[in-house]
Amino acid sequence: MAPILKTLAAASALLSAAVSAQNASLPVVDLNYTLQQATTYNSTGKYYSFNNIRFAAPPVGDLRWRAPQPPAVNRTIQDGSYGYNCPAAFPPWLNAAYGWIGQYLNGSRNFTVPSYSTSATPSLSPLEAEDCLFLDVAVPKSIFDNRNKGYGKPVLVWIYGGGYTGGSKSGYGSPAGLLERSEGDGGEGVVYVAMNYRLGALGWLSGPTFQSQGGVSNAGLYDQRLALHWIQKNIYKFGGDPNRVTVLGESAGGGSIMHQITAYGGVEEAPFQQAVPQSPAWQPLVSNQQQEQIFNTYLQYANISDLAEGRQANSTVLRIASARQIQNASYGQFVFGPAVDGVFAPQLPGQLLARGQFSKNVRVMVGHNANEGILFTPPVLNLSNVVFREQIEGAFPTTAAWPSVIDYIENELYPIGDYSDNIARASQLIAESTFTCNTFYLDKAFNNQTYSYLFAVPPGTHGEDIPYTFYNGGTAGIMQTVSFELQDYITGFAMRGFPNEVGVPYFPQYGSNASIQVLNVTGVSQIMDPTANQRCNWWQQALYY
Repeated sequence: MAPILKTLAAASALLSAAVSAQNASLPVVDLNYTLQQATTYNSTGKYYSFNNIRFAAPPVGDLRWRAPQPPAVNRTIQDGSYGYNCPAAFPPWLNAAYGWIGQYLNGSRNFTVPSYSTSATPSLSPLEAEDCLFLDVAVPKSIFDNRNKGYGKPVLVWIYGGGYTGGSKSGYGSPAGLLERSEGDGGEGVVYVAMNYRLGALGWLSGPTFQSQGGVSNAGLYDQRLALHWIQKNIYKFGGDPNRVTVLGESAGGGSIMHQITAYGGVEEAPFQQAVPQSPAWQPLVSNQQQEQIFNTYLQYANISDLAEGRQANSTVLRIASARQIQNASYGQFVFGPAVDGVFAPQLPGQLLARGQFSKNVRVMVGHNANEGILFTPPVLNLSNVVFREQIEGAFPTTAAWPSVIDYIENELYPIGDYSDNIARASQLIAESTFTCNTFYLDKAFNNQTYSYLFAVPPGTHGEDIPYTFYNGGTAGIMQTVSFELQDYITGFAMRGFPNEVGVPYFPQYGSNASIQVLNVTGVSQIMDPTANQRCNWWQQALYY
């Protein structure tokens, strides 16, 4: 062997030995059904990562479109090296939207809308598979090493967003920043958990025929529920306290949290004690006709006749069919999401909250962004009143049978005279019907004893707050300042049940004056909640179906 090859071989052997030594030194947690070893130790943040912990059996074959089942016993040590994300897809209009909204918000009315295609063959990621029901646990070493001494520490659980068709447990950032802020200024720290749940057609099909064929509507919500029960049962083994669990989620994640709070009409207590929904979102899907149409369209894309055939079908075929259906979503929509199913979601969360049919053992801190709707608004500058009316019918198909309802939405709730143009008008309608009014429903349901905030850092569009939530160092400046404030509020709420702590501006309760905390580049202030209005009261009644 040539000297250089001998040197390389020796270096490789040393590296392999070092990795093996490191792996051998990483702790193992006995979960009874399996043995889970930490995947890595972050020496900078001083925390262990236990990645890809299986919390459910693979939802494949006969388990497709059913509620998740407990994992099989496998006493072999798992080190997190095996694990997939759930098959995901985003509609192509989304990239087009990012191409024009900045110009519009900056005052331009001569913006160019990028074209997009709905005919391209969907590409499948090798990092995704149906066998995807895994979760991650990140725990500071100081907490893990003392896990058997005294009470456990608070737990912060992340439920990701992505329109119920995209996203993953690790796709939005490292928990390092949140862990660091939770331990600052004498904080006790938190244990962080993030879960996967099924997406698109594999997680959100619904409707009468689907259910009659043995399908479980809202399977993605059941996935989340099982993961939350897993936390209740197992998190103490990592140093967490199952009686101090806070769920945190943005967009579809926040909407999922609202469904978890109202699950089963409130007859079952939520398996968590606190919630931080950020921009909670879902497209209200209540009509059986809508659900039936989505299901039948999926069968056509997959070229199958029913669920029994689908449970025998090739996974690639099913994944491509879901991606194609999402690809053909109308502008601003994702096709799939939570549906009223009579079981997990007996009615829309807003209705259940208004009727007192929800888990009342939860403390809430809720937030939304200043400009939620524009990302989902069709970029038609000369959007006419006729097209605006068609937009209402497209978003709420059942209103076609009730012209008086459309008249009320168009002329009373969102009269054109109140807006600079129809884009601003449509953006407000979308923001309130899908995002911001949901926060008001929570504030009212919990007797105004909540904490509510507005993320107003320009441009304040949907999703702009995620990099701030997961900020993990970088150049000091406005972003760091606002990030630290937001992270301190979140971790403070997780640790103490209220967001206030030394070093950050005082955060008042929502209260009878509907006070919300505003986070902006100019500082922190309070205003009266703009969602406390008659339009949100009307949307909560769900009179559009």
